[in-house]
Amino acid sequence: MISGWAKFLFLRLMGWKIEGEFPSLNKFIVAVFPHNKNFDFIIGVLTRAVLKEKISYVGKQELFNPLTGWFFRALGGTPVIRNANENQVTAIAQIFKQKSLFRMAIAPEGTRKKVDRWRTGFYYIALEADVPILLVHFNYLAKKVSFLKLFYPTGDIEKDFKEMEACFDLASKN
Repeated sequence: MISGWAKFLFLRLMGWKIEGEFPSLNKFIVAVFPHNKNFDFIIGVLTRAVLKEKISYVGKQELFNPLTGWFFRALGGTPVIRNANENQVTAIAQIFKQKSLFRMAIAPEGTRKKVDRWRTGFYYIALEADVPILLVHFNYLAKKVSFLKLFYPTGDIEKDFKEMEACFDLASKN
């Protein structure tokens, strides 16, 4: 029911397209680039509904209070404690290890603001959890969500970031 509504709204009314293959793996990071619009979350939720796939995200524990927790969980959220004493990479890698199905969406930039460098957390989470990274591109001009490549990090972050950035650069030109 929701999937049919999402297809009608997203694909027909809004005119978006989805291209590429969504992996049948149970665990991976969904790295969405660029993340520069407030509307990115809506595009992601609609894409997930059209695909009928479970894709999650992590959020600060305070969002998952008794009043709003049901809403954020319904949208695929998993709470994470954000304090100075806890290593976020390890905490999120533990979520991957505890769940049989966990596909976590994250923006490499870490913010909607223009940045010169990506944050590294998503990369180190993938390494520690031993999961690949699905590169996903949102193109607002072409109204297209593209699943580009399932990337397996090697541990050489400089080399790997260059390769991932090249995939996103190529997608931006299409």
